[in-house]
Amino acid sequence: MVVEPLNRFETTDNKSRHTTRNPNLTAPWIQQESMPELRRIRCVITADEVLLLNSLDSYVFQYAAELQRRLLQRAEGDELPFEFRALELALEAACSFLDAQAAELEIEAYPLLDELTSKISTLNLERVRRLKSRLVALTRRVQKVRDEIEQLMDDDGDMAEMYLTEKKMRMESSSVFGDQSLATFNAAAAGTSVSAPVSPVSSPTESRKLEKTYSLCRSRHDSVKSSDNSVTEHIEELEMLLEAYFVVIDSTLNKLTSLKEYIDDTEDFINIQLDNVRNQLIQFELLLTTATFVVAIFGVVAGVFGMNFETDVFSIQNAFQWVLIITGVVGAFIFCFFVWFFKYKRLMPL
Repeated sequence: MVVEPLNRFETTDNKSRHTTRNPNLTAPWIQQESMPELRRIRCVITADEVLLLNSLDSYVFQYAAELQRRLLQRAEGDELPFEFRALELALEAACSFLDAQAAELEIEAYPLLDELTSKISTLNLERVRRLKSRLVALTRRVQKVRDEIEQLMDDDGDMAEMYLTEKKMRMESSSVFGDQSLATFNAAAAGTSVSAPVSPVSSPTESRKLEKTYSLCRSRHDSVKSSDNSVTEHIEELEMLLEAYFVVIDSTLNKLTSLKEYIDDTEDFINIQLDNVRNQLIQFELLLTTATFVVAIFGVVAGVFGMNFETDVFSIQNAFQWVLIITGVVGAFIFCFFVWFFKYKRLMPL
């Protein structure tokens, strides 16, 4: 797909092929590593056209239609060159798309996290895990776009190179001036006699040609000077444009950062709850072990008296019952002692 200021619109199945008259006019700031960050709109911007990849995508088609509409409805006083207008729309579309994804993620995340804090379940944990994976991927994309814009804003040379219209005008003016100078030189060489040289001072024709050449040089100098002023103005406009979308993408990044912090806080809260449950299980296991120890003592005493050997204790009336009672009291005392010791050492809540 190719979009030009003259409203020419061409598409192919998956990509477009268009050869510019000067390949050096292609924007140097579109690099291979930055293209995936604008995955929905991958384009190459030149001084007079935009080459769009994946033209069958409805999102890309909307971008092309909107760019053509803005070019046809150009407001009065809007002197932005074509490449800046195409860049502005691409940044607007990318920032809007990323911000919409961040808003959608927020709408889905906060109720889910609130539900997870009140009810910890395997299903909710799995949903939060998937949500966090999406958040990390989106944050990486937003961070990359933000870094690219910040890098452009920090380098005035890159912003000057992005003014492709001025580079094209300079190349065309240099070509025209070179042709005119060559024509003047050829005419002067043809009008000069080799056998009878004439002094330039005494030749009015030569004087007029020199004046014409000087006039061309002076006009070219004035043109370059005015062009430099125009470049400075457009660089300032580009810087303001980049700052505006830097604020937008930075706001999106702050939303994602806040959401990530909320997820981290929720994870910490869940870990605290799990630690509390784990501590309660350990305390219960400790009490159960102590009770088992006391019952084991009681069982040992009963087992000793249950052996088949002769002893005078069995000759005393109710002696075995007293042995069991004393053993039970001693066991209860041992159990209470262990419970007091655990509380004293703060191994159990008071």
